[in-house]
Amino acid sequence: MMANQPIFILPEGTERYSKRDALRMNITAAKVLKDIVRTTLGPKGMDKMLTDSLGDVIVTNDGATIMREMDITQPAARMLVETAKKQEDIVGDGTTSVVVIAGELLVKAQELLEDGIATSVIVKGYRNAAAKSIEILNNVAMDADDRETLKKVAMTAMTGKGSDYAKDKLADLVVDAALRIAEDGEIDIDNINIQRISGDSVEDSFLAEGIVMDKDPVSKNMPTDVEDAKIALIKYPIELKEINTDAKIDITDPAQFEAFLNNEEEMIKDLVDKVVASGANVLFCQKGIDDMAQHYLNKVGIMAYKRVKKSDMERINKATGAQYVTDIEDLTADKLGSAGHVYVDKIFDHKLTFIEECENPKASSIVLRGSTRYVTEQISRALDDALGVVAATIEDGKVLIGGGACEIDLVKGLRAYGESVSGREQLAILAYANAVEVIPRTLIENAGLDTINLIAELKAAHEDSSKIGINVFTGKLVDMEEAGVIEPLRIKTQAIKAASEAAEMILRIDDMIAARNALNSSGPDESGNDASGMPPMGGMPGGMGGMPPMM
Repeated sequence: MMANQPIFILPEGTERYSKRDALRMNITAAKVLKDIVRTTLGPKGMDKMLTDSLGDVIVTNDGATIMREMDITQPAARMLVETAKKQEDIVGDGTTSVVVIAGELLVKAQELLEDGIATSVIVKGYRNAAAKSIEILNNVAMDADDRETLKKVAMTAMTGKGSDYAKDKLADLVVDAALRIAEDGEIDIDNINIQRISGDSVEDSFLAEGIVMDKDPVSKNMPTDVEDAKIALIKYPIELKEINTDAKIDITDPAQFEAFLNNEEEMIKDLVDKVVASGANVLFCQKGIDDMAQHYLNKVGIMAYKRVKKSDMERINKATGAQYVTDIEDLTADKLGSAGHVYVDKIFDHKLTFIEECENPKASSIVLRGSTRYVTEQISRALDDALGVVAATIEDGKVLIGGGACEIDLVKGLRAYGESVSGREQLAILAYANAVEVIPRTLIENAGLDTINLIAELKAAHEDSSKIGINVFTGKLVDMEEAGVIEPLRIKTQAIKAASEAAEMILRIDDMIAARNALNSSGPDESGNDASGMPPMGGMPGGMGGMPPMM
């Protein structure tokens, strides 16, 4: 009797998918995500329109933004999204390439699995191919040690991202901002803020001499123009602490009430006196400044700001040398920063504060103009990418030829390497080479050109020169170095590492165990597909919530 009883080791409602079923589900999810972002790759890539639950619209072809805004629930697809986010954090660009390569690696792996190649063999082959790819890329990389190369890198990163008509000027702003804050070959691009202002043309964008904040003083009666500024940065509130809600104050006559108010006023005045005693004439406070404190600060002519963002506080610290003060008792003259000029200016309908004439500033600001909010948002994302790649180039000093040229070098090198390896592992290495070829193929497809012929011509051209790539605007093969299409070495090496690791991780999964509906929060649509457009594979849920069906 007992032998015929089922044994349950998982909670009721738990769903489990094993071996090929689990792998097929994950690879299909990765392929769907790859197909969504693939059409955005390159100068001729298309845009995506995304709307959130509040109705806000984002139009972009930036892979990181697309994946960040989509409500993706399928676990394997989420792993690819996290991989793309890590690529953005490390380099600032190449997020679409990571997902496209990883998705293609998984598609090629599925073909090998169907041919009877073991997962362990595929994983080993992919791992060796990734290591060889890094070696090949390092061998073909060129030195980048001049400003002109940095500008070309920035322009390449911005091409096709809505800023083409002004990318020459924007690239100059990016390179100047990066070089201004470079320190011992290192750059923290968080110290460069992009201040977006709708109105006028992108051509009216400019690099500020120092820091720009989207704030004005707490009181309109305060000074709006201070020269030879002594700047205090405090995290201490210039206001009285709230009385505990359980406290009780007994006041029996008006004199006691007046004394209580006078005592509060003296406490506030004492806080302001400490600021005055330090010699500060400009105050940035991360906390609040109450009305009475504003009155006293105004009387002594101090330009004060309250509830300043932490990121702005950090940039002011880098630009002026002002030290953070967490206790107002510690505010002394030696903790102050300096700037030759702090003033408020109005650009279009925005009041901005400029902190300029700083000695050896390590922070900077780009004021980005645009006709509408959507334009400035899109170009701001392009500038973020450009700043990331310029910083990577300055730090590493190495670049690669773009336009699909370095990928063709990879394909050649990997195929030669694969031919030297015996056994079934060779098939995995050759599959890896075919997967890498997806980048130039996608560039050509998105430009509406003849993929088969151009890829064949590109491979033939690389027998003589490794600098030949595809000009997607003319449909011709050209010398990409002369055309100025250059990318940082770090983008490609990080993309190869990240895509390979993500593909390997997904390939090694042979079991998926999840609570009911955990893999598919949206359910099937009218056509029977789930929210990602993937057909239900033998009743197996999966998908990416919030994504429309793929037609």
